[in-house]
Amino acid sequence: MSYEHLIWEQDGGVGRITLNRPETLNAWNPDFGRELKQAIDTDAADPSVRAVLVTGAGRGFSSGADLKAGFDLAEDGMPDVAKELNELYHPIVAGVRHLEKPVVAAVNGPAVGIGASLAFACDLVLAAESAYFGLAFVNIGLMPDGGSTLFVPTAVGKARAFQMALLGERIEAQRALDWGLVNYVHPDDRLPDEANALVERLAAGPTRSYAGSKRALNRMLYPDLEGQLSLEAELQHGLARTRDFQEGALAFLEKRAPAFQGA
Repeated sequence: MSYEHLIWEQDGGVGRITLNRPETLNAWNPDFGRELKQAIDTDAADPSVRAVLVTGAGRGFSSGADLKAGFDLAEDGMPDVAKELNELYHPIVAGVRHLEKPVVAAVNGPAVGIGASLAFACDLVLAAESAYFGLAFVNIGLMPDGGSTLFVPTAVGKARAFQMALLGERIEAQRALDWGLVNYVHPDDRLPDEANALVERLAAGPTRSYAGSKRALNRMLYPDLEGQLSLEAELQHGLARTRDFQEGALAFLEKRAPAFQGA
């Protein structure tokens, strides 16, 4: 199918997904999510694709959820975040983990919120020197979702996971490498070539071997991925109905500091 918000390309055994909303730093909205889910579930899953590369168009990988787009509303008129996460965004993350082939992220700028979660869901992560990561959910009164409450502590441990989740601070590429969040850091102008070389190497490799390793490591590292995603959706749904989230989202749009009340 043709896409409006992403670019799908296949060259031999390599499939490339380029997030393509550069005017928003590739922020997620429902239409974008539906396209990305289709690309993961159908195009990337095709047996002729033996390795997948995910990157972003323009100046960044992904800035996270598009707050300007808003959320679908439940019958009570409040944001139905659980539906959006359970039916759209979280299946994308699970789809990346369940693909029986390597998935490589090339992070070419900010990877924030669920954009960071998508990068962390990939099997191998390359970052440009100017890239950074952030679980910025707390800055608008929310909590990490997209599997980050599983992927991050598994990679960095308890102290750093709480630091990222509670402080929402920016983690630059080199610190992300030191902490084990990414595999490689490259100069900005070298990132595309290095990412292409890696994904082409993987596409020429023993695909079934990779699939076996991925399945076994998934079971060891993420034995209850679906359960964790469901818990994140449940908790996030409640947080999206708080006054603090309303204030945080408004403050973000108005480019000011939020005044949280703890309610």
